[in-house]
Amino acid sequence: MTKKTEKKRAPLDRRRVLAAMGPGMVAALAGADAGGVATYSNAGAEFGFGQLWTVPVMCVLLIVAQETAARMGCVTGKGFASLIREQFGVRLSALAMLALLISNTTVTLSEFAGIASGMALFNVPSYVSVPIAAIAIWMLTMSGSYRRIEKILLAISCVFVTYVIAGIMVKPDWGDALNATFIPRISTSPTYVSLLVANVGTTIAPWMIFLAQSNVVEKNAHEEDIPYQRIDTVTGAIVASIISWFIILTTGAVLYPAGVHVDSAEAAASALAPLAGEYAQVLFGAGLVGASVLAACVLPGITSSAICEAFGWERGADRSWSEAPAYRGIITVIIAFSAIVVLTPNVNLFGIMMLAQVINGVLLPVLLIFMVLIASDKHVMGKDANGRAWNALTWFTIVMVIVLTVIMFVLQAMGV
Repeated sequence: MTKKTEKKRAPLDRRRVLAAMGPGMVAALAGADAGGVATYSNAGAEFGFGQLWTVPVMCVLLIVAQETAARMGCVTGKGFASLIREQFGVRLSALAMLALLISNTTVTLSEFAGIASGMALFNVPSYVSVPIAAIAIWMLTMSGSYRRIEKILLAISCVFVTYVIAGIMVKPDWGDALNATFIPRISTSPTYVSLLVANVGTTIAPWMIFLAQSNVVEKNAHEEDIPYQRIDTVTGAIVASIISWFIILTTGAVLYPAGVHVDSAEAAASALAPLAGEYAQVLFGAGLVGASVLAACVLPGITSSAICEAFGWERGADRSWSEAPAYRGIITVIIAFSAIVVLTPNVNLFGIMMLAQVINGVLLPVLLIFMVLIASDKHVMGKDANGRAWNALTWFTIVMVIVLTVIMFVLQAMGV
């Protein structure tokens, strides 16, 4: 009887693994947005394979942050914003939400800029690509079904395979690349350090913590789902890390030997054409557009959801305008504002993105401290509270992020 029962349960476990897939994958891949592609491309163009060793390190840090957020969502059934309000009060919660709103809106701007730049590589003008993208993204977020939204976002994520194909096409020195992945190649160059800081910022962004936990709550995951959500989280982090590894690999193999310097993702894509062929540029450009669209679909919704949750307002993709006017209104304003600003002539998009980087640099360590304090509280998490080893790893992540953030500010003050 027992054997028969076990045999019957096995398929159910496999289905639960598949059912759990989504939140961690979307959260991790959304981090490989226009800013992320630009950062990884710049790292490869400036230092070749010199920063490939950072990819597995960042993967571990991403797993720590995302797994903790997903576990908190499974145990409490609440989003991160709600837990911050309950544990630390309304004032700190309101301050965190204001910073998140400013930061996420500026990052959404960069995503629409990425869409415009990426489509320009295919000779599509921004006054055509940006409005169409804005309308499509708005319609998706207003579709009224979280399951449908998640499936579409996962489908968009498939475009990231273009970076893998581009990496294979340029025929890199695989032995040298693997050596650089497992044996750190450290440089004291200010540019090297600055890019290292940027890698942390683009791998673990404040909004990704809210997204990972919110998505788990939206899926109605419970305590018994933690092992399955953990599989999703780890898988998402590994896939996202593979993508970033191939972006550095491609630009490191092609642009670095040629001495080509890039300051944006679209510049990297354009530079690949004469050196690696038109198909490499097309693949890189398609990846940029897909990455920007994915993040632009995610950011307005998670921002609105966090703010509404912090103040106790109705929220969720399944809520109508009459049920959740603030939730849908905030999403609409962020999308419309971002599209309009990107289409405004002579707007300083770089300055706006720098503002987002500064806010993220301040906000991320604070949110990570909130997260570890909540995850360590047995009154909140019960038997699923952080253990000593996980606590130590989380605090190491926090200290590392704070140190690198301080370095980032010092470098910016020096004008590096």
